Amino acid sequence: MHPSPRRPAAATSNPAMLLLLLCLGWAPPGWGWPRGSSRGAAGLPPNATTPISIMGLMPLSQSEEDQKSRIGRGVLPAVQLAMDQIRNESLLNPYFLDLRLYDTECDNAKGLKAFYDAIKYGPNHLMVFGGVCATVTSIIAESLKGWNLVQLSFAATTPELADKKKYPYFFRTVPSDNAVNPAILKLLKHYHWKRVGTLTQDVQRFSEVRNDLTGVLYGEDIEISDTESFSNDPCTSVKKLKGNDVRIILGQFDEEMAVKVFCCAYDEEMYGSKYQWIIPGWYENLWWESWINSSQCLSKNLLAAMEGYIGVDFEPLSSKTNKTISGRTPQQYEKEYNAKRGDGQSSKFHGYAYDGIWVIARTLQRAMNYLNSTNKHQKIEDFNYTNHKLGKIFLNAMNETRFFGVTGEVVFRNGERMGTIKFTQFQEQKEVKVGEYNAVDDKLVIINNSIRFQGLEPPKDKTIIQEELRKISLPLYSILSALTILGMIMASAFLFFNIKNRNQKLIKMSSPYMNNLIILGGMLSYASIFLFGLDGSFVSEKTFETLCTVRTWILTVGYTTAFGAMFAKTWRVHAIFKNVKMKKKIIKDQKLLGIVGGMLLIDLCILICWQVVDPLRRTVEKYNMEPDPAGRDISIRPILEHCENTHMTIWLGIVYAYKGLLMLFGCFLAWETRNVSIPALNDSKYIGMSVYNVGIMCIIGAAVSFLTRDQPNVQFCIVALVIIFCSTITLCLVFVPKLITLRTNPDAATQNRRFQFTQNQKKEDSKTSTSVTSVNQASTSRLEGLQSENHRLRMKITELDKDLEEVTMQLQDTPEKTTYIKQNHYQDLNDILSIRNFTDGKDGEKAILKNHLDQNPPAQWGSSDPSRTSKDPIEDINSPEHIQRRLSLQLPILHHAYLPSIGGVDASCASPCVSPSASPRHRHVPPSFRVMVSGL
Repeated sequence: MHPSPRRPAAATSNPAMLLLLLCLGWAPPGWGWPRGSSRGAAGLPPNATTPISIMGLMPLSQSEEDQKSRIGRGVLPAVQLAMDQIRNESLLNPYFLDLRLYDTECDNAKGLKAFYDAIKYGPNHLMVFGGVCATVTSIIAESLKGWNLVQLSFAATTPELADKKKYPYFFRTVPSDNAVNPAILKLLKHYHWKRVGTLTQDVQRFSEVRNDLTGVLYGEDIEISDTESFSNDPCTSVKKLKGNDVRIILGQFDEEMAVKVFCCAYDEEMYGSKYQWIIPGWYENLWWESWINSSQCLSKNLLAAMEGYIGVDFEPLSSKTNKTISGRTPQQYEKEYNAKRGDGQSSKFHGYAYDGIWVIARTLQRAMNYLNSTNKHQKIEDFNYTNHKLGKIFLNAMNETRFFGVTGEVVFRNGERMGTIKFTQFQEQKEVKVGEYNAVDDKLVIINNSIRFQGLEPPKDKTIIQEELRKISLPLYSILSALTILGMIMASAFLFFNIKNRNQKLIKMSSPYMNNLIILGGMLSYASIFLFGLDGSFVSEKTFETLCTVRTWILTVGYTTAFGAMFAKTWRVHAIFKNVKMKKKIIKDQKLLGIVGGMLLIDLCILICWQVVDPLRRTVEKYNMEPDPAGRDISIRPILEHCENTHMTIWLGIVYAYKGLLMLFGCFLAWETRNVSIPALNDSKYIGMSVYNVGIMCIIGAAVSFLTRDQPNVQFCIVALVIIFCSTITLCLVFVPKLITLRTNPDAATQNRRFQFTQNQKKEDSKTSTSVTSVNQASTSRLEGLQSENHRLRMKITELDKDLEEVTMQLQDTPEKTTYIKQNHYQDLNDILSIRNFTDGKDGEKAILKNHLDQNPPAQWGSSDPSRTSKDPIEDINSPEHIQRRLSLQLPILHHAYLPSIGGVDASCASPCVSPSASPRHRHVPPSFRVMVSGL
C-alpha cells in the first residue's frame, strides 16, 4: 500500500521554491519519475539520457524560527548551479544527476521515515546527499552500511560522526567541529602560548570538542592548567580560571552562554591586554544583540569584555583566486550564487553544498572509469541496495576524490574533510578576518598587522614572574664610596701626624699607641662600607657568600679596635680620678693594650665559633609580586640577598649582648668622668665624647638597619653614613684639637701642667669636682679641716725648706753630718716622707716628675752608682746621698702637685721643680737617679 501523495509546506507557501524543488527532482514519498523517463529536453545534454538518482535529505520547511531549515533552503541555489554546470560539461555522459529531495524537518522520526520511504517507493538511489541536523544524520548514517549507501553531508559538523567504526559510509565536505583543534594548536604555537584553560558548556557537542582538544594538545608541550564546565551560570568557573592564573581561555559554548561568560569575565576583570579568549566563530552576525537583554550586564561592559576575542570556524569560501573544478574562481561562484538566490535566504554552507555535488559527480566518474577498466559488463546503474561490490567501489572512489573547489582543497582523510579554518577577531564591534589555517598543508597564515592585541604585545600564557634583584644603586654606591675614600685619606693623615709627632709632649701624653689603634679601627670600619655595598649586581653568588664572612669580620674587628682603645683610655681616667682610697695608681699603656687585646680575643672566639659551627650563607628572600612599572604584561617579584645562617638570631644575640654591654659600660665611664678636664692627659674629655658618639651611632645604625632590611638602598645608605659619621667624628674629636694646639702653640704641653677641675652645680647628685687626691669635698666640715691642714703644712714646708738649705750649706760629707741629721732632723725627714706618701698615689705626680727630669738633665749625681735605678734597694736611709735624693724630688712634688690643689703654692710658677724662694744652690740640686715614668 503506497502512502498518499503529499506536498511540503514549502511548496504550498512559496510557488517559486516549489518550482526550484521540482527542477531539482524533489518528490514526496511515492512520487518520482519512472526510471529512464525524460524530464524534458531543455537543460539536458543531447546524450544525457540516463538519470542517476541521488537521495537528498535536508530540512526544507518554511519556518522562520527553524535555523536548520534555513540552511537547507539556503543551499538549494548552490546545488542547482553545480548540477547545471555538471550537465553542461557532460561529465557523466550518458548519465545525469537526478537529485531527489526529502524533507526531514530536522526530526528524528520524520527524517527516518523519509529515508525509508525513499528507499521503498523511490528509485534506486546511488548515494545520499545531505544531513544537516546532527541527531537525524547520525541515525541515518549508522544504518547506511546495511543499504550499501554512501552519504555525503555538507552541514553536519558534530564530532560524533567522525567515528569510522560506527559510521563507515559517512563523508562530509564541511570540516567537523574537531577540525578547529589542529588550527587552535597551530595558533597557540605561533604565539608561544604553552599554558591554557578550557571553559565548556555542558552540551555533548562542546564536550566532544573539548575532549578532542585535550588529545590534540597532549604531547605538544602545551599544558591545560584548568578545565572548567558549566550548565547555566559560568561565573563560578570563570572565577576559578582566574584563581588558577589562566590567561589563554579556550571556550566552547553557544551564543546565549557566550553573553553570560563575557559578563562574568568583565566582573572578574578577565579581559584586556592580559587575557585572550578563543571561542567558536560560527555565531551569527551581531549575535550578542539577541541575548543582551537576558543578562544583567550593560552593553558597553559586554562589548568591552568581548573586545579582541578570536573566533575559530571553517572558511565558507576560499580566499584564493585560483580556478576551481568548475572553471570559476570562488569569487565568480559567489557572484553567481548571489544572483541565483536573489532575495532568498543565504547559508554559509552553500559553498560546501556546491562542492558536495561536484564530489558526487567526480566519485561517480571515478567509479565509471573503474568499472570500464575492470568489468565492462557492469554499469553504475546496476547498483541496488544489496550490491555490496558497487557500494565498496563508490566508497573507495569518494575517499580518493580530490580537487580544488570553491571552499578550498577538497580532500578526505578517513571520511573527514581536510578543509580551511579561518580566524576572526572582534574589533570595534565587528568580526575581522585575521588569518587562516590550511589543514592539508598544516600551515597557518596570519594576515599582516590584522590581529590587534590590546597590549603592546600578545598576552602571556601565564603571569610571567620576573625576579628582579633589589640591588644597591650604582650612583649611591659611588657617592658613599667617595665619602669613604675621603674618610680613609683623613684617617691616614691623622695616622701620619700621630706617628711623626709621637715624641711631642702633647702627643706623648695622649698615648699615641692607643691613638693608632683608634685610627686603625676607623679605617677598618671605613673599609667595610665597600664590602657592604657589593651585592649580586656586582659580584657572583659565590663571591657574595665569601663577602658575607669577610665584611662581618672586618666591621667587628674595626669596631672593637677603635671602641676598645677609647674604652681603655676612658677607664684609665675613671680609675685614676675615682680612686677614693688614695693609693698610688700607675696604669701603663701595656695594660691598656692588654684590655684591647682581650676584647679582640673575645671577638675572635665568637667569630671563629660562628664560622665553624654555623657559617654565613647567601639566602634569597622573595617578596610579593608587583606590576611592571613599564606597563609590560609581567609581574615583578623582588628578591633580596641576605647573609644569614640557621641560627642567625642566636649569633646576633651573642654579639649584640657583648657589644651592647661593653658600649653601655663605656658610656657609664664617660658619664662618670664627664666633669674631668685634664691638660696632663689632654684628650680625656674628647675621648669621653667619642664614646658617646660611638654608642649613639651604633644604636641608631643597628635599629634602622633592622627596620629597613627589605630596602637595600636605604639600609646601605644609613649603615654607611652611620659608619662614616661615627668614625669621622671620633677621629676628629681625638686629633683635630691636637692639630690645632700643635700649630698654634707648640709649647702648650709644657706651659700648663696643673690639674683643672670644673664643678657642675646643676646636677642632682651635687658631686664636687674630682681632685688629684680624689678627696670628697661634699662635706663642709671636711673642707674646713683640709684648709686648716693646708695652712699647717705650708708652715711646715717653709720651715723644712729653710732647714734643708742650712744643712746643705754648712755640712760636708763627714761623719758629723750623719750624726747631726740623725739627732736633729730624723723626725723632720719622716714628716716629709709621710707627706710624700700622702700624695704619691696621684698620677699628676708622674707628669710633674717627668717635666722636672726633662728640664734638669742628670749630671754627676753625687757619689752614687749611675746605673742604679729607682727599683734598687736603699742601703742607708740616713746617708747624706739618700737624703739629698729624696729631698730633691719630694719638695717639688709637695710644692707643685699637692699644694696647688688645696690652695697652696700657685701652679703658674715658672718652674714646677724650683720654689721661687729657694736659694741658687737649692735650685741646681741634681736628682740622684733617673725616674722612669710611663702609663700616660
